[in-house]
Amino acid sequence: MTLPTHGRYDYSPITQRPDFDWPGGKRLAVYLGVNHEHFAFGAGKGAQIGNAEPEPDVLNYGWRDYGNRVGAWRLIDLLDELNLPATVLPNSEMYDYAPALMAAHADRGDEIAGHGRTNSESQSNMTEPEEAAMIAHCSDVIAAHTGERPKGWLSPWIAETTVTPDLLVEAGYGYTMNWCMDDQPVWMRTRSGLLLSLPYGQEINDIPAIVGRKTGAAEFADMIVDNFDELLDQSAAQPLVFGIALHPYIVGQPFRLRQLRRALGHILRHRDDIWITTAGQIAQAFAARIPAPQGLDTASVS
Repeated sequence: MTLPTHGRYDYSPITQRPDFDWPGGKRLAVYLGVNHEHFAFGAGKGAQIGNAEPEPDVLNYGWRDYGNRVGAWRLIDLLDELNLPATVLPNSEMYDYAPALMAAHADRGDEIAGHGRTNSESQSNMTEPEEAAMIAHCSDVIAAHTGERPKGWLSPWIAETTVTPDLLVEAGYGYTMNWCMDDQPVWMRTRSGLLLSLPYGQEINDIPAIVGRKTGAAEFADMIVDNFDELLDQSAAQPLVFGIALHPYIVGQPFRLRQLRRALGHILRHRDDIWITTAGQIAQAFAARIPAPQGLDTASVS
């Protein structure tokens, strides 16, 4: 029996890969992925704190918008207090909706990666020309405000079509955070060259943990701590990546921010032992250490 496959990457046990160190001889790379999302009013799409009501659903819209108005600023204060960099994943609509917030991240020198136009839409139901135009639009908006085109991409809802990786390479992207299948970066095939898959948190992610599984604030912080401690131990055998996925309308709530501060403080007590960086820097460092293997071409992409 032969199951359908994507053909994007081959099976590779993490115990049987080339060894290397991250910059500074570190074995564990840690980054924060901060999602800034803007939603169309009355569109009915987005995470929910309570039962969805007929549109306009002001309860859930307002709860999400709290992140842009309050939670994101509290999170920036925390990042400044702890001297932590971030990879910011904004819907491109954020530049029009909350320009002061995006300017604050520019002032911090944070990396900006693509994250669609708005989380009120999913690219999985787009035609190929529509999806290509959407990716190009997002890239153009970010480049216009930052002076450089983004190198990384995370789809809204982590949704793809069968050609999303191909379109990302053709738009100039070097890495994607959509494929959450490893604790190391993984080279992927596309029809137009190679794309790096970067580990992005799905378990250590406040939406599936807190919204989906109803995890409490303290328990989510404990998850971050336990995941970090275990990966730090495991990294003695293999260099690893720990990505923490955050949304300010969730972790920016005061009681959750207090617990996030505790978890990040625990990580920082090991600051000399780890590489705290951005997703883009991880992708660049990996590509320099583990070039794409010979023979990894586009031939088997379905």
